[in-house]
Amino acid sequence: MALLRIALCQINTVVGDLKGNAARINARCAAAAEAGADIAVFPELTVCGYPPEDLLHQPHFLYDCQVALRNIATAVSDIYAVVGFPEAGPDGKIYNSAALLQGGQVGHIYRKVELPNYGVFDEQRYFAAGRESLVFKVKGTKIGITICQDIWEDKGPAWKAASRGAELILNINASPYHMSKGRERELMLRDRAIETGAWLAYVNLVGGQDELVFDGQSMFVRPDGTLLTQGLQFQEDMLVVDLDTATGAAEAITAPAAPLSDAAEVYAALVLGIRDYLGKNGFTTAVLGLSGGIDSALAAAIAVDAVGADNVKAVYLPTRFSSDDSRNDAAEIAANLKIEFKDIDIDAVFEAYLATLRPYFGTLPFNVAEENLQARIRGTMLMALANKFHWIVLATGNKSEMAVGYATLYGDMAGGFEVIKDVPKTLVYKLADYRNGVSPVIPDSVMHKAPTAELRPDQKDTDSLPPYAVLDPIINAYVEQDLSPDEIEALGYERATVDKVTLLIDRNEYKRRQAPPGIKITAKAFGKDRRLPITNGYRRGK
Repeated sequence: MALLRIALCQINTVVGDLKGNAARINARCAAAAEAGADIAVFPELTVCGYPPEDLLHQPHFLYDCQVALRNIATAVSDIYAVVGFPEAGPDGKIYNSAALLQGGQVGHIYRKVELPNYGVFDEQRYFAAGRESLVFKVKGTKIGITICQDIWEDKGPAWKAASRGAELILNINASPYHMSKGRERELMLRDRAIETGAWLAYVNLVGGQDELVFDGQSMFVRPDGTLLTQGLQFQEDMLVVDLDTATGAAEAITAPAAPLSDAAEVYAALVLGIRDYLGKNGFTTAVLGLSGGIDSALAAAIAVDAVGADNVKAVYLPTRFSSDDSRNDAAEIAANLKIEFKDIDIDAVFEAYLATLRPYFGTLPFNVAEENLQARIRGTMLMALANKFHWIVLATGNKSEMAVGYATLYGDMAGGFEVIKDVPKTLVYKLADYRNGVSPVIPDSVMHKAPTAELRPDQKDTDSLPPYAVLDPIINAYVEQDLSPDEIEALGYERATVDKVTLLIDRNEYKRRQAPPGIKITAKAFGKDRRLPITNGYRRGK
């Protein structure tokens, strides 16, 4: 039996860019051949990008994908390649498939068996399930193919391929990132390797696609479940491994990548998500409101790290309630990040609104109406600048605010993308501290000031909300763990606080529906992960 060299190619695709994706695949095949590989393995649905969503309902899209696959195959003559694509099957059904390319032709085809239909996944909406395993030989080694969810199932498609003699199982993936996902995958692959007794080659997509970020971190696992090598996180990479199944010898030709720390991992996901959302949608410049607070400071730092200081603009938009400290902090953040800073006083605009509304508001006391006017003027100003100069507005709200509705529709929620939408407030501080460890950009005064929207005199977030150290765990329990108020109370939280927070979460679904997209970094983000009706009379625990 000859030595087999495998190249796991984690690449960054663009949904719908069939020509561009084909060029990326062919370039990597050429690089793999140059590196002496016998077989190059690519992620799930590489040809069209993941997830293609309702593009799959367009027959011409599926036809163009088949054409693209055949064109890729003609360029792959000196090595084998495993490429994911959407297949319009001869039975009229659509399959999530993997093609084995060899000798310039499309050879064997494997169809995904286990179709996930939870969280962000809607595969049963689009695909029919395959039924057959696939085992083929390359240089004497028996190889099986599985696709993403297939390998998560006990005694599932991977086990069936191994029972047919597969010594090496290639698992192609488009597995989205959330915190600790890499460790979950590694533990799963250990179990599957031990179950099957096979070598496992796991290749994952990398890149941002709307609200999803794919982290790469491809892995090669021994039959005893130990990790041989792994790829980079949040970067394209080609993991090359030599394998001799006859002797059980294997060698990682490319050095294993060291995993990132928890904070560095989340920060890298946010940077990649912003970079790809802007780049893949044709935006070169972003603008955001820089208030002098921690959220906008972190969002600005992420944006700069994603697209460069020259491509980020910051605007401070004060009213009569804005403090000199906030103005100074905003200016210092902008200077530290080396971004263009505009100071546009909007109090005259605010006064004009008040004057216009005075005959109608009369002597009614100042309340949320006047507070939200300020936020909406800011949103209008930012959108006007973006329209005039062809920028994109980045909103800066966090997950804690999105959960309880502590944000203004058409105000601070205005924007084309929301940088930290899925980042709880307590994690915002940890990420800011991490970023300052790279280079100090967020002043201590910002790190330690009490959070405030500055929409009325002496306002603090805690006037309306519990402290974030209490709020965030309740949100996590209710949203991510689906615990009832009774169960959350049993964790040690005051019942009145639990009832207030859970009611706010339930009542503000209408706001979240109108929020800009943002990057998913938790196990359950608002949006596709959690789809509840706006009109909803159910209250758990009532």
